[in-house]
Amino acid sequence: MKTRLTPFARLMIVLAVVAAGYFGVQYLLHGELLPKKDTTADTEVNVEQTEESSSNSESSEAKTNASPRQKFNFTPPAPVGGKMKGVVELGAAGFNSFIVTIDNQKNWKLEKAEWGNSLVYDGLSSGKDITSGLKQYIANMLDYGVGGKDIHFVVSSGAKKVAETQKIIDGLKSLGYFVNEVTPEKEAQLALKCALPKTYENSAFVVDIGSGNTKLSWMEGSRIAGFETYGAKYYVDGVQDSKVYLDVRTEAAKVPNTKRGTCFIIGGVPFTFAKEVRDGEERYTVLKAPDDYSPEGAKEKCGQNIYKAIADATNCEKFIFDWEANFTIGFLLTL
Repeated sequence: MKTRLTPFARLMIVLAVVAAGYFGVQYLLHGELLPKKDTTADTEVNVEQTEESSSNSESSEAKTNASPRQKFNFTPPAPVGGKMKGVVELGAAGFNSFIVTIDNQKNWKLEKAEWGNSLVYDGLSSGKDITSGLKQYIANMLDYGVGGKDIHFVVSSGAKKVAETQKIIDGLKSLGYFVNEVTPEKEAQLALKCALPKTYENSAFVVDIGSGNTKLSWMEGSRIAGFETYGAKYYVDGVQDSKVYLDVRTEAAKVPNTKRGTCFIIGGVPFTFAKEVRDGEERYTVLKAPDDYSPEGAKEKCGQNIYKAIADATNCEKFIFDWEANFTIGFLLTL
């Protein structure tokens, strides 16, 4: 018995034959059954991803190679009991006051500091102005709880070179205060007493870059050795950078090799440099290398030149700025 195909079945057979013929021709012409996929878009995406990956890799490598900011984790011993004392510094470029608590072991803690504007180079034109300013400084200390007999005044070695300083000294004498004058050598010793921790006496030295002069000091047995060289305002006298660099480098080379591991540094220009990298309210800030700073103004440029000369002469890689130390506090420690 014959089976007759329906019209629909015949149509399906025809379509199957046509489709088979089409794909057979495609295979013979292109060697593949399906049309070739356009991969241009994928290629562009892959290139972008590769470039991005390369960029991220370079960025990560740069971060890996970048030197992390150095830290100096040290906490000086706090005073036990002790007494508050005050000191006012008559500097070559400023008039500053400090209140500290000192115990019998000479451990100290800064309670308050006031950094004033320049009263020597730029300020106070009359005796009345000087007396008024001095009274204000003294009143602030008395209000804070410092006894009148525990307030002291110190004239820096750099300030003594300025004629205006004598007006301030006369103003203090008129108020019944004695003014302590210090030599550059003595100032270097006082800076060391304040800035150099006892645990670093055998491995570190101290630098105080002031406006009028720079002091370097270190321990030699039980004796403090120190010397003076140019200050950060040497441009006022028209001295060339090269001359200052050579002089400072020659003097800094006297620092013993055993003391060159660490330098504790204070002064106006180091203060400015430390501000760039200080972490919060840390007591100690490790400065960047001299060449890593872009100083503004003549004083900072001169200070950088001095800093570089010291670094080049000693090869010291860690210059630590102490936010609380001042040579006048060292004076209080000698009382």
